[in-house]
Amino acid sequence: MKKLLVATLLASLSLSAAAAEKIRFATEASYPPFEFVDAKNQIQGFDIDLANALCKELQAECTFANQGFDSLVPGLKFRRFDAAIAAMDVTPERLEQVAFTNTYYDNSAQFIAIKGKVADLAALKGQKVGMQNGTTHQKYLLEKHTEITPVAYDSYQNAILDLKSGRINAVFGDTAVVAEWLKKNDDLTSVSDRVTDNAYFGTGFAIAVNQKNTDLRDKLNAALDKIKKDGTYQTIYNKWFQK
Repeated sequence: MKKLLVATLLASLSLSAAAAEKIRFATEASYPPFEFVDAKNQIQGFDIDLANALCKELQAECTFANQGFDSLVPGLKFRRFDAAIAAMDVTPERLEQVAFTNTYYDNSAQFIAIKGKVADLAALKGQKVGMQNGTTHQKYLLEKHTEITPVAYDSYQNAILDLKSGRINAVFGDTAVVAEWLKKNDDLTSVSDRVTDNAYFGTGFAIAVNQKNTDLRDKLNAALDKIKKDGTYQTIYNKWFQK
């Protein structure tokens, strides 16, 4: 009987450990090359490969849920998932609501428009510029470019569609993502230098967790440090940004 009780206890502990090794990530999968849904309906991208590498280092199981970007921070606060990785800038406002890991990607932003329609950023005065709702791009336009009319979208895919149909005059997004749009759309062009205002974009992207989940944040930081040192991070970076 004693052996049976010990075996049962060990099995229970094993199951508890297995459950603790699962990390539920949320993302917003319409933002290639960071995250997107492929032809097989699988979430792929730089952020996804990075999260999987971190989970491998932690010997944890990753799962990914596709959420609206503006629902990521509220979802973390209510513990609907464990972490959010979605090309998310670290900002003072977000730090009041969630905790962030160390940054994993240096960020900047750019404006794009239809070729021949907009000469430069100054030409967007009084014009409509699309961006994703709840992003630092939206905040930047509202606070730094009051001469521009911001138009918020649930996804950048819809913003690009409206740009092409003439409903808006430009789109404002992250530089790496803009580069993907320009490669795939010959009718689009950049109409600004890179925006690197530290109050909005200069800090970089990081993984967000619930403010009370400092244990997970610290584990992710340790894993991030490890994969940067052993070359795994650079391999992932080269796959998505050195094409």
